[in-house]
Amino acid sequence: MRTIDLTPLYRSAVGFDRLASLLESAARTSQENGWPPYNIETTGENAYRIEIAVAGFKPDELNIEVKENLLTVTGRKTANDDGAANRTYLHRGLAERDFERRFQLADYVIVTEARLDNGLLSIELKRELPEALKPRRIEIASTATGLIEGKAKTKAA
Repeated sequence: MRTIDLTPLYRSAVGFDRLASLLESAARTSQENGWPPYNIETTGENAYRIEIAVAGFKPDELNIEVKENLLTVTGRKTANDDGAANRTYLHRGLAERDFERRFQLADYVIVTEARLDNGLLSIELKRELPEALKPRRIEIASTATGLIEGKAKTKAA
């Protein structure tokens, strides 16, 4: 297992502490287990979708929360009903364990929708820049009056 020491970055760079903490958190999360599996796709210029395989989970057993650019998806399995306790499995391949999956979101990325369909949780994301950060065109005013060498025409009285 490799670890990356980012302390030299902290010592010599000012204002890059958020980038370093993102790198550290990415290194930590890559060592987690790979369950449940997920996809991240781009669906437009500023639109994204996260799909998480949550077979066996009901909508009330799933929770989606966004706090400080961190999207957290948790699944907590409720106690099985009495009928399930009497079952005898020959093979049990569907994992019914609790999980927590975290995704670091960029600035101005918001969750617009979440759907659970056929065991696949789809979370729609969109980047919405505030008006102050969007590029805008600045008109250039001209003060030229058609004068040559700064002399104004005078009328003879």
